[in-house]
Amino acid sequence: MGELVTVQVCEGISRNFAIDAKARVAAVVCGADALVEALRVRVGLVGAATVLAQVNAEVDGRRIRVQEAAADLGEALDRLADGLRGRIAAVTSGWTPRPWPRRVRGRGLLATVPAQGAAPRAERLLVPVSAGGPGDHPRAEIPYAAGVQDIVRRKQAGLVWCSPDAAARTMDAMDFDIHLFTDPATETDAVVYRVGPTGYRLARTAAAGPPSRPSVPLTLSPCGAPELTEPEAVDRLAAADLPFLFFAQPGTRRGRVLYRRFDGRLGLIAAAS
Repeated sequence: MGELVTVQVCEGISRNFAIDAKARVAAVVCGADALVEALRVRVGLVGAATVLAQVNAEVDGRRIRVQEAAADLGEALDRLADGLRGRIAAVTSGWTPRPWPRRVRGRGLLATVPAQGAAPRAERLLVPVSAGGPGDHPRAEIPYAAGVQDIVRRKQAGLVWCSPDAAARTMDAMDFDIHLFTDPATETDAVVYRVGPTGYRLARTAAAGPPSRPSVPLTLSPCGAPELTEPEAVDRLAAADLPFLFFAQPGTRRGRVLYRRFDGRLGLIAAAS
């Protein structure tokens, strides 16, 4: 199984850690009662005090991702292996809603705040990693890069047309706290994201009624996403100290998500026109 696991580490992380990471992930997969393949592990540093570890894989043909942050390499690897084990079990046993709020057992990209309002301060200063299930770990605080306003990463994507239920399940499987998609019932771009009180919320670029008989315990944003230029979105995110902002592109009304990366700089996900 080890030969099916590829590990990429950034400068400053030892080769021995890469070997250990490969062995630990392979051991998790060998103990799983599922077909797990295409495993890719990446380990990097965020600033001088935080290790960010991520694994992408396919479980019975379905893509999953686990992302963990910790104060040192050993803890990051422990969390990654634990999170991967829990994610495989969750995917193969059938989807169930993740708990909200997260269970707190100690300390632990992209936080979830609706575009129409800010989350409590404690939520906005924490960077979420995988949540729910046996691999759940709390969040590790990563400070924002003060004064950083430049968008350093852009991704333009052809959005998947799917139900909010399907979007929420993809969000969980991929260890995201927000997922941008197109809602076929309204033919508008939308997001599902992690926030209270149920842990799942739906927002669209145009206001619409609730989806028909969802299996996910969704709450609904009553407002459409604000129409903003990129500079306006950056200003609003910075002024409200938000970790992300869902907004619509002027003219096209296509959905966009502006977010803070682990390093505190900004990234943008935009629907392809």
